[in-house]
Amino acid sequence: MEQKRSSFTGSIGFVLAAAGSAVGLGNIWRFPYLAAKDGGGVFLLCYLLLALTFGFALLTTEIAIGRKTGQSPLTAYGMLHKKFNWIGVFACIVPVLILPYYSVIGGWILKYVSVFLTGGAADAAQDSYFTGLITAQWEPIIWFVIYLLLTTFVVYKGVDKGIERLSTVLMPILLVLIIGIAVFSLTLSHTDDAGVTRTGLQGLGRYVIPNFKGMSIKTFVTILMDAMGQLFYSISVAMGIMITYGSYVKKETNLSKSVNQIELFDTIVAFLAGLMIIPAVFTFQGEAGLANSGPGLMFKALPKIFSEMGGLGTAIGIVFFVMVAFAALTSSVSIMEAVVSCFMDKFKLERKKATIVVCLIALILGLAVCLGYNVIYFDLTLPNGTVGQVLDVMDYLSNYILMPIVAIATCILIGWVVKPKTVLDEVTLGGVKFGRQKLYVVMVKYVTPVMLFFLLLQSLGLFL
Repeated sequence: MEQKRSSFTGSIGFVLAAAGSAVGLGNIWRFPYLAAKDGGGVFLLCYLLLALTFGFALLTTEIAIGRKTGQSPLTAYGMLHKKFNWIGVFACIVPVLILPYYSVIGGWILKYVSVFLTGGAADAAQDSYFTGLITAQWEPIIWFVIYLLLTTFVVYKGVDKGIERLSTVLMPILLVLIIGIAVFSLTLSHTDDAGVTRTGLQGLGRYVIPNFKGMSIKTFVTILMDAMGQLFYSISVAMGIMITYGSYVKKETNLSKSVNQIELFDTIVAFLAGLMIIPAVFTFQGEAGLANSGPGLMFKALPKIFSEMGGLGTAIGIVFFVMVAFAALTSSVSIMEAVVSCFMDKFKLERKKATIVVCLIALILGLAVCLGYNVIYFDLTLPNGTVGQVLDVMDYLSNYILMPIVAIATCILIGWVVKPKTVLDEVTLGGVKFGRQKLYVVMVKYVTPVMLFFLLLQSLGLFL
């Protein structure tokens, strides 16, 4: 018997859930680093321009595909054109690979929340603390399992009672916490051992004022590629999430307006993440501190900064890691939901069974990620020049290879095979106005696939 498809109760729930998916760890630990590295305001301007064009085209495409077909990616692409069913398979593999390692990182975040809550902030600031945690045999596994079960519980509860309810509660809290830390970050002042005093407001200038000093065309292209890569990985496209969430959107929802709101929310949070982190890091560690990114920024550099703030630092650390946990949870829920939805549509499983199956798959792969730092440790040089372990290999395959391929193929399918009208008709359903219609057609047919092709070449070490 065909099950009635779940749906969001309204457009606000959908926008907050989609924004919650987009607002994840990438915004918090990669955006500030890239902004600091790439000339501050120059990077911000590139990111904003791309959000309004490149990001808008990809978001609109995937949400419209989802609502038009009423299916998850595994089956949606095949409904548009049988020969393009393979895109759905790739789009389903991406979240299958991401969920395990994202949950492992989520476990690390929960560990840091517990450390700061129990007065261990000074220990967390030690150089060896983070390495000791991830290389331990059992502790990372325990925290990973707790985080995975939290994610599973929300997805198990369903779209309206689980995902939508979580997003409508956590996203406003998340925004308030980020704004609070960002404002506090601007008030900081610190004098180092050399007698040099740096302030949060100086860090703000370092963040938002464009620095064109010594900028060549090649440098600008690098900044543009960095901004595009960050946006692409940040907005949750090419991993099945937006198609899945789109399939839960009611026909009377204004898609064009919703896409604008998701763009705006993600861009604001990304900017605030930089505002929260760059002034604080600059104040206490200067230019050298701004070279940190990824786990090193969140789990090594920031705990040191919190410890230098004295007693107040522990309180700020608690608020920060709780905020990060919220951001991670809304993202991992959407990643799991994309896979669960695929299993439900393809194999006609009911939600509860599909959720348990996906949880078990993530558990097995997540254990491999945890053990990748001890029992099955290795160093593998990847085509983009980075050296990684199990987690990094899974991240590289999903984010840097499969996602660009999925997005390029989607642009070809919509732009040239079934034509942009397929998406335009869905967006303008019921007489809704689509303000950037001409821009959308140009982006999906020509500009976006070409930009994504260069992003893929960069991932393969063949460009820049």
